[in-house]
Amino acid sequence: MDGIQTGMLAEAAANSWLQGFEAALASGEASRIAALFAEECHWRDILAFDWDLHTTSGAEAIAARMVSRLVQAAPRGMALAAGRTPPRRVTRAGIEAIEAIFAFESSIGPCNGVVRLLADAGELRAWTLMTSLDEIRGHEDPANGRRWQEVDWRRNFGGENWLDRRNKARAYADRDPAVLVVGAAQAGLSVATRLTLLGVDTLVVDREARIGDSWRRRYHALTLHNETRVNHLPYMPFPRSWPVFIPKDMLANWFEIYAEAMELNVWTETELTGGDWDESAQCWDVTVRRGDGTERRMRPRHLIFANGVSTTPIIPDLPGLGEFRGTVQHSGRHGSGLDWKGKRALVLGTGTSGHDVAQDLCVSGAAEVTLIQRRPTLVVSLKEAQAPYALYDEDIPFEDLDLLATSFPFPVYRRAHQLMTAKNRVADGALLEGLAARGFRLNFGEDDTGWQIMYQSRGGGYYFDAGCSGMIIDGRIGLMQYDDIDRFGPDGAIMKDGSVKPADLIVLATGYQGQAAAARQILGDAVGERIGRVWGFDEEGELQGMWRPTGQPHLWFLAGGLAQCRIFSKVLALQIKARELGLVS
Repeated sequence: MDGIQTGMLAEAAANSWLQGFEAALASGEASRIAALFAEECHWRDILAFDWDLHTTSGAEAIAARMVSRLVQAAPRGMALAAGRTPPRRVTRAGIEAIEAIFAFESSIGPCNGVVRLLADAGELRAWTLMTSLDEIRGHEDPANGRRWQEVDWRRNFGGENWLDRRNKARAYADRDPAVLVVGAAQAGLSVATRLTLLGVDTLVVDREARIGDSWRRRYHALTLHNETRVNHLPYMPFPRSWPVFIPKDMLANWFEIYAEAMELNVWTETELTGGDWDESAQCWDVTVRRGDGTERRMRPRHLIFANGVSTTPIIPDLPGLGEFRGTVQHSGRHGSGLDWKGKRALVLGTGTSGHDVAQDLCVSGAAEVTLIQRRPTLVVSLKEAQAPYALYDEDIPFEDLDLLATSFPFPVYRRAHQLMTAKNRVADGALLEGLAARGFRLNFGEDDTGWQIMYQSRGGGYYFDAGCSGMIIDGRIGLMQYDDIDRFGPDGAIMKDGSVKPADLIVLATGYQGQAAAARQILGDAVGERIGRVWGFDEEGELQGMWRPTGQPHLWFLAGGLAQCRIFSKVLALQIKARELGLVS
């Protein structure tokens, strides 16, 4: 059977299922809905049926949840999405299925969906289903081109020009923003862009002197470890001439360009110093401090922490570290390895930062560099680490790729990552054997699910090998286990056998506190208690408190890699816009 016939059969199968699905929904009968789903089945809903993110597994549970939301959501008009990737046969998480992108309407606005069908008891039934709200009716994204039909062709001679209006907008002399965003890196800029285009007045504050300084000020050798092709910001992709892996300063400079091009209101050298939720007025009462020492009180309706999962360094209280006569610094404050040429260094921690700092020190001429491993670490070669982004190699529109990337319910997502991890272990066999022979303790994530789920669970604990592993294997970088250290002393690490590992520098690559901890420090314990968990998976496999409601009304969090921020900034912006319109409390 050739590709055309296969495509026609896939399209016919998808159309048939969608017609049956719409009829079942219209009937309101749970049994008819359940009959459309396979024995193993999962439904991920992103704001289409409910103003939250939910994953439901099992045909009866899916049907029951759908029936409970039918009156409110009023889904209708299920059809293959015009102009998008047509139905096709694919293999996802090791299972062959027909994958189709469809569109429908809800009571709120147009929605998108992705269904994967497989043979089940002689019928094509849904294995996975994702439904997501695309826009709020009447408040569509102006970037779709309709804004050019409403252009005012008059020239405003004698009045304000574009620059006058921009300066007035970002001064906030006569108003407070509806949304205050803390952090002007990928998360803050992405959500500010989404909100601004939806007509929600948004101010971004950042304590650094320049937009992008949160990246510029990190260690000298830092380069992104995932590929540029996946990392674009909303509306404004990186130039095609850019390198495969973006250097930190290149990215930082792009953030400045992006903020200006997208007409974002950003105050640099500005820090959120405190605030509280005013229940009666349903808004925040916050204070920000500007670079000149002045303070401004504001009453935004929404507060978004977009200050990253790497915000406040964790400085562990290690026995005897205060007696060390050399320099102790967190990896977040590491500059250039050239500053330590000819010196001896101990680097505590074997995640990405620990490896990168150790490699930088070694190639920059440090006399001796030793990594101290505290716990088993996942290591994957830089090439194999790109496996989760293989979807973006498919020759279909980028917008479709982003939609498909959100369409995997957690059980399927988890299985896919187990398969990737197993393949990576084979491909990286020589590397891993070499590390193990040197005494490096390895792990592969919870239940061998790999690095990405590890990142979403705990924010780190892995390393993409950019050369440091080979330096450990050949002995250029030393390795020791923290459990073999008794304590630290004036000259370095005092081992349990009584010997001393001398050092001039100790780098603590010990990670960062999460965003919830940063919010608690600024907003106080009462708000901190209400927030609940932020980051890590809930029982449905959705990230807790991330781009979705938290236990504190109108307090939001957004973080992650550039791709996550690009995709889920829209999800967060739609929820805030809905609250501004009174569609949800």
